[in-house]
Amino acid sequence: MAFEVRPEQPVDRDDVLRVIAAAFGDGGREEHGLQVADIWASLGRHRRAGLVVEQGGHVLGHVGLSSAWVDARRLLVEVWVLSPLSVLPERQGQGIGTALVEAAVGTARRSGVPALFLEGSPDYYGTRGFERADRHGFLPAALERTPRPAFQCVLFEGHEEWMAGQLIYPAVWWEHDAAGLRDPRLAEVEERLRSASAESIES
Repeated sequence: MAFEVRPEQPVDRDDVLRVIAAAFGDGGREEHGLQVADIWASLGRHRRAGLVVEQGGHVLGHVGLSSAWVDARRLLVEVWVLSPLSVLPERQGQGIGTALVEAAVGTARRSGVPALFLEGSPDYYGTRGFERADRHGFLPAALERTPRPAFQCVLFEGHEEWMAGQLIYPAVWWEHDAAGLRDPRLAEVEERLRSASAESIES
């Protein structure tokens, strides 16, 4: 049965939070999953958009877009941030995440913002249209706690060269200490990225 990607509706709220908690709770990170779900539920006062994958009346995946800013020298520039991307664990690897990322990029492009940012796996998102943001003069919100390869972006038609600087998250991300990573998780991610880089050089 084919699945449908559609805009999130208010009636989807409980299903969306359930999907987020299940996706991020995998691997013993249940507390983190609940934290991410709480952040997404708290973004009502900020510009935001959500997309869901539905099949047979059931929500199987969700992607969130919320507003942030690039602190450029000339002025603050509004941008979108992609977070979270969530797929039920038992439905991962079936193209649902890819469909949600494609839909999110399209939604951000049509909104008129100059760029879409995220923090995530360069292997996963790099094959889905994202590239390292520091190559365009952008800095992550958590400078010392965001591995540069994981800080990625897609640039749109409205982007201009002067729109460079540090990404600024809304306060809710800082209230939940959800910008960047902290040890030991940060050290684990850095080691994986180093290993992947070494393997790429050797091959």
